[in-house]
Amino acid sequence: MVTEIYEVSHKFPREEIFALTSQLRRAAVSIPSNIAEGQGRSSRKEFLYFLGNAKGSLSEVETQVLIARKLDYIDDEVSNSLLNLSAEVGRILNGLLASLRN
Repeated sequence: MVTEIYEVSHKFPREEIFALTSQLRRAAVSIPSNIAEGQGRSSRKEFLYFLGNAKGSLSEVETQVLIARKLDYIDDEVSNSLLNLSAEVGRILNGLLASLRN
């Protein structure tokens, strides 16, 4: 999903480079980064905490994709594709969270 976000946001208007482009990219990168950091921690509780952070970043990505669509930076097809990827990542995160809570 991160690479897709980078490719799509590369086409955003130049004036968005330090605004929506940067924010969207940071949120997208934060998802796998939080998963990796949590997995590298020494306790299940810490891993759960970082997975929660990843879910928060995922929500940010979804919101920013919707904003980009409303601003006509992306079309419906791209928006739907990114939101479908986001939903898939969300399902994976939820499954991982459920398995760690049991």
